Amino acid sequence: MLNDDWKEQCGVVGVHGHSEAANLVYLGLYALQHRGQESAGIVASDGNHLVSHRGLGLVADVFDEAIIRRLQGHAAIGHNRYSTSGATLLKNAQPLAVESAEGGVAVAHNGNITNAIQLRRELESIGSIFQSTTDTEVILHLMARAADKVTIGRVVTALKQVQGAYALVFLTEKEMIAARDPHGFRPLVLGSMGQTAIVASETCAFDLIGATYEREIEPGEILLINKGGCQSIHPLPRVTPASCVFEYIYFSRPDSCVYGRNVYLVRRAMGRQLAAEQPAHADLVVPVPDSGVPAALGYAEESKLPFEFGLIRNHYVGRTFIEPEQRIRDFGVKIKLNPQRHILTGKRVAVVDDSIVRGTTCRKLIKMIRDAGAKEVHMRISSPPIIGSCFYGVDTPIRDKLIASNHDVPGIREIIGADSLGYLSLEGLRAVIGENTGASELCAAYFTRRYAVPTTGESNRDGHYKVIDTD
Repeated sequence: MLNDDWKEQCGVVGVHGHSEAANLVYLGLYALQHRGQESAGIVASDGNHLVSHRGLGLVADVFDEAIIRRLQGHAAIGHNRYSTSGATLLKNAQPLAVESAEGGVAVAHNGNITNAIQLRRELESIGSIFQSTTDTEVILHLMARAADKVTIGRVVTALKQVQGAYALVFLTEKEMIAARDPHGFRPLVLGSMGQTAIVASETCAFDLIGATYEREIEPGEILLINKGGCQSIHPLPRVTPASCVFEYIYFSRPDSCVYGRNVYLVRRAMGRQLAAEQPAHADLVVPVPDSGVPAALGYAEESKLPFEFGLIRNHYVGRTFIEPEQRIRDFGVKIKLNPQRHILTGKRVAVVDDSIVRGTTCRKLIKMIRDAGAKEVHMRISSPPIIGSCFYGVDTPIRDKLIASNHDVPGIREIIGADSLGYLSLEGLRAVIGENTGASELCAAYFTRRYAVPTTGESNRDGHYKVIDTD
């Protein structure tokens, strides 16, 4: 997915029982940079105090050797943030850390609390004062009001009151706690390095630091990690799992294992299924890099067509750039992708991408490929049409802005200017990803508008639910 209409989520990392915990968390966040680029933060514990550093920007910009040395201790948690609404402010950077009568506690969160507005209003009515606009702070206030004296009890009390999606890592002076919501919307995995326990959003974080993948943290599971080891409890009501299908389609790094399967292999299988369902009369297959590459490989394999990198991506484009005063047509697309004329000229091209959100960038991309000499452009998408917004921690446009919510496939084809357009069917998607995970265990609300957890505010069916901020 080339355009900026769909933002990644957030990444969380936690390390307990290592003399260089903060450094390992830093490296883990580096591996999870794709999940959030607005801010980064680490909180470390030396057994007596919590020390925090947060900043706006990429992990490498926020931390240096001097800062990591200051974050001493045997345990640390970290967070990469990509908000789904609200301003990019330092006060919203995570982990959030507070002091209470029972000691300090910090939390890093990936997801979205769907009843956060209601809970925040209730808490404010009884005197709670919020320092940020993030829904994560609601959890800390609920913990502060809990009667339990131990942290794990306060966490359970708070989580029994919230709804929605969360992969959470808490840190106190003595222990680390990891929690995943009962539906398992967001991924969270457990790893180890000897006696060191590590949790992270994706397994690619383990690969970088040399940790061993142990297992997924189960939906509804809470882990208490301290010097005595790792204790697992399931205090929340069991519900039908609804893990996010877009972790396979776009969000996760292709070298990660998510929900028990390698993301790269799943995406390639999606491409093969797409080719079986939506063949194209083409001379070659071209991916939209980078997320469209595995599916395009699968499409080319199944179609017996040549695979070519007809679009070259500039990997050094930042979030902002200086546009020349003299307007260049489709500048935003051109600065990221450059078509190879000597590959595309005179060819019928099957272009494979993972999804279409608004359609504006896709239209510009197709025009750019035609201008490079392509005779025909056949667009193939390795997921079904997106007709629903996400309310569980992913930045999606409201329903009215989703092109497939307002147009059928022939209408979309005409708008984007393709010679043909084909999507992977929902049945085909389920056939590919349901082999080990079970199709009923994945949230496909993007394609069905059937939501596992209701939201407060406007109905989630019309795609206009408004949240304070999501991480």
